[in-house]
Amino acid sequence: MKEWGEKGGSRPSVFLSLLLTVFLSVGLAGCTEAVSTSVASSTASSSSAETAVSYDENKNDDNTAQEVTPEPTQAVSDTPEPVQTSSSDEAGTTLTGAASAAFDLSAVPAYSGSPYAEINGNVPYFSGDDLTNVSYEQYGDLDSLGRCTVAEASIGQDLMPTEERGEIGEVRPTGWHTVKYDGIDGNYLYNRCHLIGYQLTGENANEKNLITGTRYMNVEGMEPFENMTADYIRETGNHVLYRVTPEFEGNDLLADGVLMEAESVEDNGSGIQFCVFCYNVQPGITIDYATGDSSGPAFTGSDQSGQASDGQASKATPTPEQLVQQADPSAAGTTYVLNTNTKKFHYPDCPSAAKIKDSNREEYTGSRDDLINQGYEPCKNCNP
Repeated sequence: MKEWGEKGGSRPSVFLSLLLTVFLSVGLAGCTEAVSTSVASSTASSSSAETAVSYDENKNDDNTAQEVTPEPTQAVSDTPEPVQTSSSDEAGTTLTGAASAAFDLSAVPAYSGSPYAEINGNVPYFSGDDLTNVSYEQYGDLDSLGRCTVAEASIGQDLMPTEERGEIGEVRPTGWHTVKYDGIDGNYLYNRCHLIGYQLTGENANEKNLITGTRYMNVEGMEPFENMTADYIRETGNHVLYRVTPEFEGNDLLADGVLMEAESVEDNGSGIQFCVFCYNVQPGITIDYATGDSSGPAFTGSDQSGQASDGQASKATPTPEQLVQQADPSAAGTTYVLNTNTKKFHYPDCPSAAKIKDSNREEYTGSRDDLINQGYEPCKNCNP
């Protein structure tokens, strides 16, 4: 009988080998399972952590750190947004101005009995961009001599006055004199003329809107166009672009007249459209436009304080008799005074004619057209 340790004892060796193999197999399987379990646990933990983070990001807890995603920002443009400005002159808006260089005072025909003359084919000097159905009014600043410059408005019913006009006597426009003559409606030669009539914008005692104008210009020249414009706006509710510009010669304090322009907006001028020059004259009265002084056969009193300056000739408005002579140039007996140096011809009572040197002075009786054909020009003061 052999002992286990003796040579040739193979069974215990085989048994131990089998036991070791089983042990190793079981151990390896256990390790593999443990590793798999660990990985799965780790994955689950990671998933739980992600879920937790996602939840926490949506919490609004001041004590919880949050991951903040910045909102998208708009690019800042270097180009500023357009700014709308008030259309009042006080707000700094630029007036469109009167006819700019297109209007030439010297090209206006001499006064010949009508209180106004059509200019530019009776078409205003507006551009298409000027027309607007938004109501506004604006008045240009006085110039260095204190004279009015221009008044402009897009007139709608909302600008028209709802109360009676107040007093304007405290305003004393350039060239003003309180002068009375027989034969003038109301006797007074001059009125304080609104560039834009009170009935249109309700602008009353505004020195930027009042000029010295003859009664004739105010009533016969300007008022019919103001009435026509006001009636149109009241009846249609439309707007009218309206501009009035006093026209002065040199440094004269009294305007030669006013340029009136108007065009209805919503119907593109089919309702209202005019461009006229209203003459600042009074038939039969001689006016010095440099100062506003005047003279005439029916003078009844004044408080005139201005004196005609040296070298400034007064402008005489033709009398009805003189206008008849103008209308019929071939009429016999029409006498003119000629200045052979300047090639101008005058009425005998023209103040300019009295200043002609004897060496340059001639009298002529005959046709006005004949004088023009000879190269003479009519005097712009007496308008022969």
